[in-house]
Amino acid sequence: MSFLSNVRAIAYKETAIVRHDKALVGMVVAQPIIMLLLFGLALSNEPANVAWAVLDRDGSALSRRFVQDAQSTGYFQPWQRVHSYDEGYAKLATGDVLAFVVVPEDFARDARRSRPEVQVLLDGADPVSAARIGAYLSQVGARFETGRSVPVRDAPGPGLVVRQEFRFNRTLSDRRFFLAAIAGMLLTNLCMSATSLGLVAERENGTYEQMLSLPTRPLELVIGKLVPYVGLAYLVLAIATLGAGFGFGVWPSGSWLGLAVVTLPFVLASLSIGVFVSAIARTSAQAVFITVFAILPSMVLSGVMFPYQLMPEGVRQLGAIFPLRWYQIALRRVTLRGAGLDEIVVPVAMLSLIFVGLLLLIRRRLKPRLG
Repeated sequence: MSFLSNVRAIAYKETAIVRHDKALVGMVVAQPIIMLLLFGLALSNEPANVAWAVLDRDGSALSRRFVQDAQSTGYFQPWQRVHSYDEGYAKLATGDVLAFVVVPEDFARDARRSRPEVQVLLDGADPVSAARIGAYLSQVGARFETGRSVPVRDAPGPGLVVRQEFRFNRTLSDRRFFLAAIAGMLLTNLCMSATSLGLVAERENGTYEQMLSLPTRPLELVIGKLVPYVGLAYLVLAIATLGAGFGFGVWPSGSWLGLAVVTLPFVLASLSIGVFVSAIARTSAQAVFITVFAILPSMVLSGVMFPYQLMPEGVRQLGAIFPLRWYQIALRRVTLRGAGLDEIVVPVAMLSLIFVGLLLLIRRRLKPRLG
């Protein structure tokens, strides 16, 4: 009986502590609600809001009707008109569009004589979305009425031929899609978890006052805590990159220097999130829950698992505040699209901006305590 009484007494004490930790209870309740809303309402494997470009070399009423038929399916955003093949392919290569439709200049003439064709280039970096987008356009082509009144032997029935080509992942391998961004997932877990308990641990161990007595500024303190983990992060990047290459044949086809350059601001930004969590948390339990709360939405909204281009308005923009969004864009451009350093300037700039913003928030949070 004494055993049960002791256990009950300790359990009552711990329950009282948890019950009075309003921040912890709030995080425990909020996390499943937010994840339910994300997976139940915001995320889907069905393509929607698909960005696409059209090069209409024919310019006839028939070619415009085909484009309008595709638009009316409700899966696509208003098409982006391009004036050359190179311009459209550049949009596809940078991920600005997921499909590039080329209507040949003799489209209307072929519709009168035989079965016309259009070319569709699809971004195969996301295999599931590419396959579905291609299927939607093929369905539009199969139902398309060319207006041909006389049957043609080589063209049995209405419709047109959609010639599909998948770029950047010709075999639509899921393995390439996930392995291209696996370093981002690993580094996100490492960086946020490694630094989220730093200041909290100092406070709980009673060494926080000793740290305050050091002749250092808040930013010097923060950056000093980040530096040791930068080298560890590059080690993880090397293991992930070489492991994917030697183990599965997925090597970066672009600039290795660009990969190294974009990793630094990403690691610093992710580590800064952990430091900020540690600065606002009062206990280790709070820090752990807040960190998990930050990691899960980062994985979901960044585009690592679900293509961010297909997310609804608002949700897509919300994901842009997470460093992993910009890092996975750079990773997939370098690994799958063969991008050079000049093609990842925007992700590098955005990651640097996020890092600076976090430093300012941390400095503001720590200034009253260190002053």
